[in-house]
Amino acid sequence: MKTIKYILAVCALVLGFQSCCDEPDKYETTDGVPTIRYIRNLGTEITTSTDPSDKVLTNGQLVESASPEATLCIVGENLRSIVELYFNDKPATLNSSYITDNTMIVVVPKEVPTAVTNLITMKTADGQEVTHPFKVVISAPVLNSADCEYKRIGETMTINGRYLIPDELNPLKVEFTNAAGQPVEAEVKNVAEDFTSVTFVVPEGAVEGPITVTSVYGATKTSFNYLDSRGFIFDFDGRTTLSNHGWHSREIKSDEWSICGNYMQLGNGEAVMTADGAWDDGNFSFEYWPGNWKDVEDYADDNSFRIFDVADCSNWQSKTLKFEMCVPKDYPWKAGAMQIAFAGVDKVSQGAAGVTDIYGNTLAGCNNVYFNNDVLPRAFYRPWLATGSYDTNDGWVTVSLPLATSLTFGFSGAAASGSLTDEDFASFLMFVTGGEADNSSDCTPIIKIDNIRIVPNK
Repeated sequence: MKTIKYILAVCALVLGFQSCCDEPDKYETTDGVPTIRYIRNLGTEITTSTDPSDKVLTNGQLVESASPEATLCIVGENLRSIVELYFNDKPATLNSSYITDNTMIVVVPKEVPTAVTNLITMKTADGQEVTHPFKVVISAPVLNSADCEYKRIGETMTINGRYLIPDELNPLKVEFTNAAGQPVEAEVKNVAEDFTSVTFVVPEGAVEGPITVTSVYGATKTSFNYLDSRGFIFDFDGRTTLSNHGWHSREIKSDEWSICGNYMQLGNGEAVMTADGAWDDGNFSFEYWPGNWKDVEDYADDNSFRIFDVADCSNWQSKTLKFEMCVPKDYPWKAGAMQIAFAGVDKVSQGAAGVTDIYGNTLAGCNNVYFNNDVLPRAFYRPWLATGSYDTNDGWVTVSLPLATSLTFGFSGAAASGSLTDEDFASFLMFVTGGEADNSSDCTPIIKIDNIRIVPNK
């Protein structure tokens, strides 16, 4: 409903503008001094008692402040005389399609102001400047992701987000939690000039839990956890007992590359991934199929559970698949899409086809037909696509794939025609194949994977 109201408001504004012009596509600035009578926030869609009875242009609330990227409707006189408009010292983009003599739709700049004046400054074509009181409200830090959620004590870690703003009197603070539940502060090494990232050293004593970042504008906890162990499917150290369970067994390794114990590896540095992503499940496929060849399957044996027996996959659209990944710089990834699929036991299982389980389901048995089509939705992950080559510079990164927006592709990369239910989260397949692109090329990649988990988005 909010979206409809917004569209109607914009359409009414544009139509009103066109009705009073012989040439609706022609925009001309005017002379004179602009005046602002009031400002509405188009995003709120709230009717208040302060609405003028004869000037209701939208259902937006009258405001004297707004956050960056808020959409506003400025109401006044002679607004077509404005050629530049600033919130504090940051210029707003002016779209002549949404400007009349009496109304202007504008978006508050997303950039954080350097000089805070709490004014809107309007500049006219003849050089006049007019100001109007208005405050841009900067939010507490917005924390989106970390480069790697499994950094070790003493290693540098980066959190990406927005409004990570240091202040002379109130420096940006990053805090973990220790074993006693008390905050332990990290040493901040760098804050990006555009305030979209902060780099710091993981402090001694940090244990699993959210990270808190505090600026002069407030404090925010990460929705993710440091050393996150929620929703584990595969950690390859026996926590869930799940590991290789299909036609192919990937190498499970523990060596100087380990991020935390064992990890699984796709590719060996010799196997070629061709530019067209040729099918090579012998080297680039990790399979987990539930069941264990029983006449009546009960999924009771270790390494035979269904995925949703060990991790909460209900309401999966509100969750994210995460894992840590390392692609050594000497073995970059240049072709092949990492296709990640979940499927129910009616599509694939470890055992003979036609067997029933204790719940009355008929099992599909071992096969690859269920996957090799554009029906079953799966993720289609190609981090090399932008540049033609991808590596993690010998380090580990955290990959986050929101399930609702990632599990939408078919085998070819086109949109999948099928859909998923909670019951489909029984098996798991991670297979690098397909995904040909103009800039793909033959390669011999090594892709190390650990800590595969399903966690809430928030």
